[in-house]
Amino acid sequence: MANRPAGGGVELSVVVPVYGCADCLHALHARLTAVAATITDRYELVLVDDRSRDGGWQILRGLAQADAHVRAFRLSRNFGQDAAITAGLARASGEWVVVMDCDLQEAPEDIARMWAARAGGHEIVRTVRRGWRHSWFRRWASRAYRSLTLETDVRPDYSNLSLLSRRVVDAFLSLHDRDREYMIALDWLGFSSTAVEIDLTDRHAGESSYTPRALARVALDGMFFRSTALLRLVVMVGFLVALAGAGLAVFEVVDYFASPRGRVPGYTSLAVLVLLLGGVVIVSVGIVGLYVGRVFEQVKNRPLYLIESEAPGPGSPRLELEEARERC
Repeated sequence: MANRPAGGGVELSVVVPVYGCADCLHALHARLTAVAATITDRYELVLVDDRSRDGGWQILRGLAQADAHVRAFRLSRNFGQDAAITAGLARASGEWVVVMDCDLQEAPEDIARMWAARAGGHEIVRTVRRGWRHSWFRRWASRAYRSLTLETDVRPDYSNLSLLSRRVVDAFLSLHDRDREYMIALDWLGFSSTAVEIDLTDRHAGESSYTPRALARVALDGMFFRSTALLRLVVMVGFLVALAGAGLAVFEVVDYFASPRGRVPGYTSLAVLVLLLGGVVIVSVGIVGLYVGRVFEQVKNRPLYLIESEAPGPGSPRLELEEARERC
């Protein structure tokens, strides 16, 4: 059984949102413990179960019972990865906080390199994927999405694995946006940052929970968090349609006078124009409606997440009582 963090406070916290990673958790805990122990004995592992359906919570409770460095929390429902990260950051007490995914595609051993990189006076240490394993379409879509949301020269191949100072964590927690993406939020916050390159590996076990639908939802959340990029895109499209309409009008006038008998346009071109303009109007109104809906959700001021329970620590009679009830 591990001892509690020594000293007056926690020096390093590791926040991990957990969803669909039940088969990875024991390996994740072992590797995180090994690397954290080489950095400091005053560390904690903050694991937030985003209401996994694969039995991950039972494993987290077992880890918390066996290791006092582990603090495990369970959300009341699936709120999404960014909400789970926020919940973990709110409960992390370390002077420095690492955020990483649970699938072990990002090697915990790289935390030691990030810890060394912070010595340059930086308050954020990010990681950059050395090689992408996704399809060309996924890579292209990611770059396009980043260019729309970040609106800076930030590289589009950042990984979630990152190291934050306490000041950055406090600044992140001061944000009240419901629609958020962790990496975009870091970019918005600013602060001095650096990056180290890492190699991504295959998932330790299981499959990714990011379906195309889930990725689309994350993309929309990021766009709504970062700026009015979609509204500006609509204005640009409207301008291009108006410019095309003006060019078509000039073409029709020139063609009418250039033709010996004049040419009467048919109804097909008129129908195409009506459908095109109607589609632009519908899409524009829909995007504005999405922004209005997000504002409606924001002003209701509901909490970003709700924690249902915290796993009892080593020697807790509460956990033994709960296990006895489950056996009954």
